[in-house]
Amino acid sequence: MRKTTREKIVILDFGSQYTQLIARGVRELKVYCEIVPYDRFELHSEIKGLIFSGGPASVHDSDAPRVDKAILESGLPILGICYGLQLAGLLLGGRVAKSEKREYGPAEITLKSSSRLFESLPKRSRVWMSHGDHLTRLPPGFRSIARSGNIDYAAVESEDGLFYGLQFHPEVKHTEYGKKILGNFVHNICGCRPTWTPASFVRRTVSDLKEQIGNQKVILALSGGVDSSVCALLLHRAVGEKLVAIFIDNGLLRSGEKEEVIETFRGKTGLNLRVVDASKDFLERLKGVAEPEEKRRIIGHAFIEVFEREAKKLGRVKFLAQGTLYPDLIESTSFKGPSAVIKSHHNVGGLPESFSLRLVEPLKELFKDEVRLVGKRLGLPKAILGRHPFPGPGLAVRVLGEVTEQKLRLLRQVDSIFIQELKRNRAYDQVWQAFAVLLPAKSVGVMGDERTYENVVALRAVTSSDGMTADWARLPHELLSGISSRIINEVQGVNRVVFDISSKPPATIEWE
Repeated sequence: MRKTTREKIVILDFGSQYTQLIARGVRELKVYCEIVPYDRFELHSEIKGLIFSGGPASVHDSDAPRVDKAILESGLPILGICYGLQLAGLLLGGRVAKSEKREYGPAEITLKSSSRLFESLPKRSRVWMSHGDHLTRLPPGFRSIARSGNIDYAAVESEDGLFYGLQFHPEVKHTEYGKKILGNFVHNICGCRPTWTPASFVRRTVSDLKEQIGNQKVILALSGGVDSSVCALLLHRAVGEKLVAIFIDNGLLRSGEKEEVIETFRGKTGLNLRVVDASKDFLERLKGVAEPEEKRRIIGHAFIEVFEREAKKLGRVKFLAQGTLYPDLIESTSFKGPSAVIKSHHNVGGLPESFSLRLVEPLKELFKDEVRLVGKRLGLPKAILGRHPFPGPGLAVRVLGEVTEQKLRLLRQVDSIFIQELKRNRAYDQVWQAFAVLLPAKSVGVMGDERTYENVVALRAVTSSDGMTADWARLPHELLSGISSRIINEVQGVNRVVFDISSKPPATIEWE
C-alpha cells in the first residue's frame, strides 16, 4: 500500500464531490494512486495512467478548469469521467453542449461495440449519471462505445486506444459494474499490477522509517484511536525503544479508556509508553466555558503545552510522528472548486512554531479503511481496530455547555451502557459511530411515587463509510428500549433518554 517509484495512477481533480471515491476504488483494486489538483500535475516516469475526475463547472464557463493539451498527447492511457470527458473532447476538437434533458441519478447504458474498457460487461447495465452538459460531436479519431436513453455518447474511446471517456460515474456504488470498469482500465489498459497491499505497505514503510529516523528519538501523541495506534506499531517495529509514545489523560476520556491503552501498548506490545495525568489542568481551564469552539481552542492549546513539556523531559528529540491520513492532505491542498469542501486539518500544518522537530507521517498515503487493514496486519487488537471514531476534545464536546467533573461522570456511565448493549446485541460493528450526549436541559419525570426533575441524554448512532456523510442508524426498537431502561435505572440523575434521527447533512455527527 505504499507509494512506489515503479507504477501508479494519477487522478487529476477538477473539483468533483466523487474524486476521493475514484481513488478508493482504484486502491481497492490493489493499485496505488494519487489525487493531484488539475493545475499542479507534473509528468513522471512512474505514472502508468491518468484519470480526469468530474467537476461542477461547465467547460464553457470563462473560469472553467483547463489542462494543457500536451497532457492528452503524452502517450499515457487516460480515462475521462463526466467533466473530464467533456474537457478532453472539447480540447481535441469535439463539441460540448447543454443537454436538453439533464440526467441526474440512475440510468441504463447499452454497449454499441466491443471495448477493452467494457470487457466482460453485459450489453445493458445500470449506471449513475450526474451532468448538465454532454458531447454532441466526437473529436476526430474517436468512436462511441455506449449510449444511454438520452445521449449517444455515454462512453467513447479513441481509435489509438489511449483515451476512454465516460459520461457516467463508475466510482459510485450505484453504477452496477463500476469496479469492473475501473479494473479494466488500471489493470488491462494501463498494465498496473495488484501490488498495493497491507503487507507491501508495512514492509516498505518500516524500511523507510528505519532509514529516515536512524538512531534518533521520535515522539508520538498516542490517543488509543486507530490512527495513532497503527502509527505507533509501525514506528515501534521500525525503531523500537527510540519511539516514545505519550498518552495524555485530559480528564475527558471515556470509561476505562486509559486502562485499556496501558494494557494494550505497554503490556502486550512492549511499547515505550509514558502516561501523563493532566486531567485537573484541563478541567480547571474549562471552568465556566460553554461555547463549543472556545472549548476546542482551550483543549488544543492545553494539549500542546502538556505535550511540549513532556517532550522536553526526554532530552534531545529530533522527530515528531503524527497519524495524518491521505484525506487530511487532500482536504488541505486539493483544488478549491465550487463543490469542494476544504478545511485546514489539525494534523496538517498545525504545529506551533516553537516545535522545531521534523515531522514523520507514516500513514499519510492511506485512507481510513486502509489504516485498519494495516493495523490488522500488524496484529492490533480487534477492540482498537474496530473502535468508533472519538473526537480530539473528547467528552467536552458531548457535554453541551459547561464541562464539570460531575457531568463527565454521569455521561461516562450513560455512554458505557450504550456501548455495552450495542456490543452485547452485536450491533456495535454495524454502526460507524455511536455515543451519548448530555443535554443542557432537565425534564419532569416520575420514579416510584415521586416526581423527578433530572437530566436528559441523547443517543447518537450513525452509519457511514468515511464520516463525510452519514445516516442515522435504524437500531431495533427493542434494543433502544433496553438501553433506555438500563440508563434510567442505573444512572442516578437521568430520567429521560432520546434518540437522534438526523442525518449528515444537514446535521453533523457530533453535536458540538
